[in-house]
Amino acid sequence: MAKTRVFISFDYDHDSFLKEALVGQSKLPDSPFELADWSIKEHIDGDWKAKATSRIRSVDVVVVVCGEHTNTAVGVSAELNIARSEGKPYFLLAGYNDKTNVKPSAANTSDKMYNWTWPNLKLLIAGGR
Repeated sequence: MAKTRVFISFDYDHDSFLKEALVGQSKLPDSPFELADWSIKEHIDGDWKAKATSRIRSVDVVVVVCGEHTNTAVGVSAELNIARSEGKPYFLLAGYNDKTNVKPSAANTSDKMYNWTWPNLKLLIAGGR
């Protein structure tokens, strides 16, 4: 059975650890997903958006990892908008269980933020949202 291809969107300046944790989970034996690629740490211009669009087009789902400052991460909002324009499903994942996680500024008010547990993540990757 093919694994679900995932693009991770996260705040580089504050939440790189969270990205690494998700990378680690993708390598677990019972992981239902693989990382196609993740966010690009470059100046946000036309070329950056073209690269992000190409990467997002190649995945099945976009995981938006939310931390304390995600609302100020311009790249996360840009990637979320690209996912929407490409018709890719996405979900917001609460990065910390002991801090306040905030949605990216481009998130819809109706976008739910889900708790990050291994069983929950597997369910979300499978479309349970």
